[in-house]
Amino acid sequence: MPRLSFRSTALNSSHDDRVFTDDKGRTWNAVNTGEAIVFTCISDGRQSGRAIAVESSLFDNSVSDATLRAWLNAAPRIGTLS
Repeated sequence: MPRLSFRSTALNSSHDDRVFTDDKGRTWNAVNTGEAIVFTCISDGRQSGRAIAVESSLFDNSVSDATLRAWLNAAPRIGTLS
């Protein structure tokens, strides 16, 4: 079986992250990679990750949960390209 490698964002202190809940009560983590906001569902591993490109200066501690939910709803699911 081929090995999959994942880039760890936890080791890079330049990344900002936020935890919030969506409209259905699921808990999500939003990470600013500098190029995109990547969403990972913490409370339900069956949910696909999502990503959306936004200006990185817009993502800071003053971003409201409502804005994060809107970005999450607009973000396409991350999946395998075929």
